[in-house]
Amino acid sequence: MTLTTNAADLVAVSVMGQVANPSLSGLPAEPYRLDAQGRAFLWPTFGGIVYNVSVGDSAFGWSGDCVHPSVSIAHPDANKNRGLNVFACVGNEALIASGAAKGARGVVTGKSGRFSDQVIVHFDVETRRKIAVDDRILVKSEGVGLSLPKCPDVAFKSLSATLFDKLPKRLEDGVLKIGVVATVPPHMVGAGAGLTSEGGSLHMQSTDRAELAAHGLDKLRLGDVVAIADTDSRYNHGYLRGAMSIGIVGQTDGPRAGYGPGMTVVMTAPAGQLAAFDAPGTNIADLLELRP
Repeated sequence: MTLTTNAADLVAVSVMGQVANPSLSGLPAEPYRLDAQGRAFLWPTFGGIVYNVSVGDSAFGWSGDCVHPSVSIAHPDANKNRGLNVFACVGNEALIASGAAKGARGVVTGKSGRFSDQVIVHFDVETRRKIAVDDRILVKSEGVGLSLPKCPDVAFKSLSATLFDKLPKRLEDGVLKIGVVATVPPHMVGAGAGLTSEGGSLHMQSTDRAELAAHGLDKLRLGDVVAIADTDSRYNHGYLRGAMSIGIVGQTDGPRAGYGPGMTVVMTAPAGQLAAFDAPGTNIADLLELRP
């Protein structure tokens, strides 16, 4: 279904980042983290160039902690990185501006939140093999300010007009309904609650695997479109009965409590103006033609 947005009025502006190196805090001196059972573990985490995890792959089962598929970028200046994290939108085009892969193009697929503040960009595997840490990547950011005149109460977050046009959707009695793979209930919302929704991610909790399976969340893939029930993300992520948000799975699961797959919220509304319907297999790897 085609719905007319204000896409023609949006400002397209460049933001720049560099391929981020995975990092570990200097203190405490041990690099280990604790899983939900209190056991120490040391696995790869967010950042860097990930050669074997891509959008469309499973969000579960990797020996990693909140891994970003493909490439993670950030700006070394904190304020400029904030601009990158806020203005980059899922579906935006990215261009490699330096290094052996200069000129190659990719697509923004997600964001990572507090303590990492990175933008996740998909490149094909052959391109990834040419990219180096610190290579500069330019994003043609376009999407902040997106609105749908017929649904003025729906707030758009980190979403390009290009991707919105491709999402399965329908408008019924003034309610915008988005096709999703599954719905995350509010009691399974984890890390990210209370933080700003203009950038970053909101995680689902996955420690209780039986509960995860009961809601059809245990088979999620990176790039899946999901609904998040009773969650208002207009300004900060928080519980609000009757609200709904729509997210895109951008990061893998991890063993820590509260850090299940991370979602980039792309739409939200506070009081029934946004809803979801079952659309199995809805994934941005297909919508944006990211598969080989």
